[in-house]
Amino acid sequence: MTFGQCMPRLTYIKIDTDIGEAFMQISRRGFLTLSGAVGGGVVLSSLGLNLNPTKAYADELDKMNRVKIAKQTITTCCYCSVGCGLVCSTDKATGKIINIEGDADHPINEGSLCAKGAGFFDLTEANKHRLTKVLYRKPYATEWEEKDWDFAIPRIARLIKNTRDKGFITKNEKGELVNRCETIGHYGSSNVDNEECWLMSVRSRALGLVYIDHQARV
Repeated sequence: MTFGQCMPRLTYIKIDTDIGEAFMQISRRGFLTLSGAVGGGVVLSSLGLNLNPTKAYADELDKMNRVKIAKQTITTCCYCSVGCGLVCSTDKATGKIINIEGDADHPINEGSLCAKGAGFFDLTEANKHRLTKVLYRKPYATEWEEKDWDFAIPRIARLIKNTRDKGFITKNEKGELVNRCETIGHYGSSNVDNEECWLMSVRSRALGLVYIDHQARV
């Protein structure tokens, strides 16, 4: 049984009561909200009055209400060839994306997402610590200098070529033609799409690299 079959858009939940058993129809989003409410109620039922769960529940309700009136756009995740469906909710007033979740009606993922897809929303706003300019530190220097890409790209290309030329192996110990470079490795990213992955793979193999790995594997 898949995750989507376990959690369809409409779910019936069995509830044990003092007078027997009751069944309640609830939506997928409502199920998540109810889970948060139950968690908050458990905390509040204790002797300590911790109101943080209540506030979190209220914030989640506010977000859900905003999502309900937002413009919803159906799209496809770009990260891999599986092609999972996504639902993007955009605030009509500001035009900003306020939520991204799996499409429960999509035949492939049925609402579920992997870690990359689940973290899609984090890419809608740049992290405040993210570098937006090229920083360069000269050998033996202690300070960083701001540079433009016209300086950085040719220098990076030159350093790659120099390292490859010094470590390039044409033949192995048996005299067999290998044409490989063992002094450079490529470490891939899980936040790139198929086309970018293809370009990275072609470039790495054109350079003769044999040490090629991926972020998601290590």
